[in-house]
Amino acid sequence: MDVAAQQESGPPPLLRWMREGLEIPGLIASPLLPPVPIPAGQGQPVMVLPGYLTTDTSSVRLRRSLGAAGYHAYGWGLGRNRGARASLLDRLGRRVDAIAQRHGEAVALVGWSLGGVFAREIAKLQPQDVTLVMTLGSPFSGNPRDNNAWRVYELLNDHPVDNPPLPVNLAAKPPVPTIAVWSRRDGIIAPHAARGLPHESDRQVEVDCLHLNYARAARGIAAIGALLAEHYSRVD
Repeated sequence: MDVAAQQESGPPPLLRWMREGLEIPGLIASPLLPPVPIPAGQGQPVMVLPGYLTTDTSSVRLRRSLGAAGYHAYGWGLGRNRGARASLLDRLGRRVDAIAQRHGEAVALVGWSLGGVFAREIAKLQPQDVTLVMTLGSPFSGNPRDNNAWRVYELLNDHPVDNPPLPVNLAAKPPVPTIAVWSRRDGIIAPHAARGLPHESDRQVEVDCLHLNYARAARGIAAIGALLAEHYSRVD
């Protein structure tokens, strides 16, 4: 067994799913929780993209924390994330462009799970509108069937998980600063798929959380806030 396999060995898939399932009530209740203190922003626009089968409700606590810290926080505004659709990148691109025009500066994209995959693709198409892509447990690297959610995705969509109706190269790094946040405790996305290879992102940051906790639990939100503050300290 190689080092990567040893690092990712752990409970079997069913137990991983069960652990994630126990977090669903917390995810549902997260909009009721207070914001998490994070380093202050200076009005920079940040868009949070939801994971598969979730809506902007899933990121309310994160966006509330960003707003309390002084950022202008946005959801993606496209309803439920139902997977790849032919018109999705065009619609999302128009929204990112509108926010960038409104603030007169590029937008930081924080994408949870599949939302992070879409964030990377928008940054490839519109790098002038994006200052940073931060993915949270997003499956952009390796074989999509290495993940525990691919059967659910194919059951609910009309295309294979590795052949979306979009012209994309998931592993190609966007031409903007890109941070891959991953966890070896992630019970849905394989850690190596969310971490990626060194050339597929500019930085890989490990956090200690389950998949459903990246954007709603205090530990995950604190890590996001710290990484945003570090990015803006470099570009300002």
